[in-house]
Amino acid sequence: MGTYTLPDLPYDYSALEKAMSAEILELHHSKHHAAYVAGANTTLEQLAEAREKENYGGLVGLQKTLGFHLSGHVLHSLFWENLSPEGGGEPEGDLADAIGEHFGSFTAFKKQLTAATTGVQGSGWGILSWEPLGQRLIVEQVYDHHGNVGQGTTPLLAFDAWEHAYYLQYRNVRPDYVTRLWDVVNWTDVTNRFTTAKNT
Repeated sequence: MGTYTLPDLPYDYSALEKAMSAEILELHHSKHHAAYVAGANTTLEQLAEAREKENYGGLVGLQKTLGFHLSGHVLHSLFWENLSPEGGGEPEGDLADAIGEHFGSFTAFKKQLTAATTGVQGSGWGILSWEPLGQRLIVEQVYDHHGNVGQGTTPLLAFDAWEHAYYLQYRNVRPDYVTRLWDVVNWTDVTNRFTTAKNT
């Protein structure tokens, strides 16, 4: 059975200094993300054992634990690809047109995703997603790593609002951190994800 692995970053730990320090990025990737990978693998092993023994008394807790760790791994993997030292600015082409259609303007979209990210109660994420049933872009607010999302939506751009993503540098001023994230958004990656999701 395959196991999950921690992906390498597509840049050095010091590459995103416009938004986050090398210390934060290294801890975030090598400790926090790695813990979600380990947690997902451990939980899969526990589920396999429960199936083998036909002991499903703890299934609800195991399913919730798997959802937590696996979603943490998926969203962090997306997050790293969504960022780039050469990022920032605004998208172009079809993604820009879709943002204009579904949010009114890039400025309006940016304000909504910023508000969703900074306003997460406790820990969570602000996410731009593609919703296939309505064929539209939506902004979602994710608590912890799961919950409060539309079934079937595909995340395209994720902003991590967990304290471990920013606290060492920004303390409790989450809005300053979110503002700086816009300076490193990899719109090429987001556009590619949009194109794939829309055509699937």
